[in-house]
Amino acid sequence: MSFLTPALPYAYDALEPYIDSKTMEVHHDKHHEGYTGKLNKALEGSDLGGRSIEDLLKGLNDLPESVRTAVRNAGGGHFNHNLFWEILSPKGGGEPKGSLGEALKKDFGSFASFKDSFSQKGAGLFGSGWVWLVKDSASGLSIVTTANQDNPLSSGSTPVLGLDLWEHAYYLKYQNRRPEYIENFFNLINWEKAEENFRS
Repeated sequence: MSFLTPALPYAYDALEPYIDSKTMEVHHDKHHEGYTGKLNKALEGSDLGGRSIEDLLKGLNDLPESVRTAVRNAGGGHFNHNLFWEILSPKGGGEPKGSLGEALKKDFGSFASFKDSFSQKGAGLFGSGWVWLVKDSASGLSIVTTANQDNPLSSGSTPVLGLDLWEHAYYLKYQNRRPEYIENFFNLINWEKAEENFRS
């Protein structure tokens, strides 16, 4: 079984003015598709093709060395982008309600405090990577960053939402203004999808 790059759930320009159409086109059609292709190529001829990407990333350290790095990089890129497109919405923004909203207040004191912490962590990440809101079975919600296309699944956490901090995700519009990109991300968050991820 080959992995597929899913179609965007909205038009390239649907997230304007916060993320521009050209960035979305290149990001999805070139970068994401590139990760998917490299993942499929790495798994050709192996007995791993029938496993889900979540399963592969959770068991990363148990994979054969011959495919482990490719699954970490290309498989991580494939999964991370699948989640990223779903967590964005032209009707997003505002504050979360339901159990996720309550959990954010419990673990961060307020939504505003969570937003500040998430923004600071993202702005402070050196180089390329992601900033995540994750759920841990023992400690509740926390904010973590990962380098490159690493994923919280490989460390035993469940990603609730994530923001791509590679320059290809924002440079055409924001250049070096990463904090502005992060600020505008909060106008696009699909909190209903984040709630689903939190409950899973």
